[in-house]
Amino acid sequence: MNAEPAAQGPGEWVLLSYRIPREPSTPRISVWRKLKQLGVAQISDGLVALPADARTREHLDWIAEEVVEAGGTATVWLARPTARAQEHHLAQTMAQARAAEYRAVRAEAAHARSLPEPERLRAMRRLRTQLRRIARRDYFPPPERRTAREAVEALHPDHTEQESA
Repeated sequence: MNAEPAAQGPGEWVLLSYRIPREPSTPRISVWRKLKQLGVAQISDGLVALPADARTREHLDWIAEEVVEAGGTATVWLARPTARAQEHHLAQTMAQARAAEYRAVRAEAAHARSLPEPERLRAMRRLRTQLRRIARRDYFPPPERRTAREAVEALHPDHTEQESA
């Protein structure tokens, strides 16, 4: 039996539709970097989406204001996909992007294991910070999230001493 109620449809998403002048390029690049930091799903050129909550809506409202201040146009929408499959595709796309980031962290942690302790500890702190940044835009956590965290925590001296004992 399916654990989800049949009546439950797709969830609400916040969308940002925007156009920003090509020149000067600095505002356009700034907007794109902010959207990337948020982990948006790119639906089409000038249309991005995030699962709707107060935080994501506020962030996209701020970016919309920035677009307008740069001489562009922007509109923030609340919407629901018409089919669960559409929402699943968006979520899967977002999860795959985060999974790639987590795999990169795990690879860096694996490399850092062979470093002398002071360098390994610096790498551990840097990778913990990177994990926190990724987690802020990780709306649909993939399994790689756990394995990346484990790989980073394995850099801790107490953990490496336990392994060698």
